[in-house]
Order: sequence, then C-alpha cells, then structure tokens
Amino acid sequence: MSATATVRESDGVAIVDLAGRFTLGDGSNLLRSTIKEMVDGGRKKILLNLADVSYIDSSGLAEMASAFVTVSNMGGQLKLLNPQTRLKDLLQVTRLYTLFVTFTDEAEAVKSFS
Repeated sequence: MSATATVRESDGVAIVDLAGRFTLGDGSNLLRSTIKEMVDGGRKKILLNLADVSYIDSSGLAEMASAFVTVSNMGGQLKLLNPQTRLKDLLQVTRLYTLFVTFTDEAEAVKSFS
C-alpha cells in the first residue's frame, strides 16, 4: 500500500490522516511535502493521525522528527495521534519520545492545542 496523507481541520488544528507505508522515498517525501505545504500556508497546529500507518522505517521516523523541528521553529506545535506499537517502540529506542506528545483520543488531542 502506498502512502497517503489527507488533511482536515478541527477547531483550528490541521489533522493529517496518514495511511500506508512511510519508508525511504515516496512515504517520507509525502510527509515532508505535506508538512512544508502546511507551514508555508501558515498552519502552526498540526496533529499527525497515525492510526492507518502500516509501517514506518528510520527514514519515515527521521522525517517526522524533521517535521517537528520545522513546525517548532515556526512557533507551532506538532503532536501525534494513535501511534502504532512499532512506532512507539521506535520512539523509545531512538529516545525521540521526548519530542512528541502523543494521544489516543482525537478530541483530547485537538483540545490540547488550546
């Protein structure tokens, strides 16, 4: 399954519904271009919904970390929703869990940006 990213909005928060495999190449490039487009458009509250991400490798993870830095440098916030077990494990191993605030409830996640 190729990677997809669909952007929707809830209470001023851009929710990016990601699906598929985020690996070196298409998946990580899609994530980079989606974040760049939102930041260029002035979006500063971004929630990545990872519920339908079937696989993420180190390049996908690196792209998420880069997105976090990009959004933070613009004075914004990037948070994660529904990370799968593999991603949670990768975040622990790489100690990137300290960067990301994660949620399992979308309403709670959106409210956290207030």
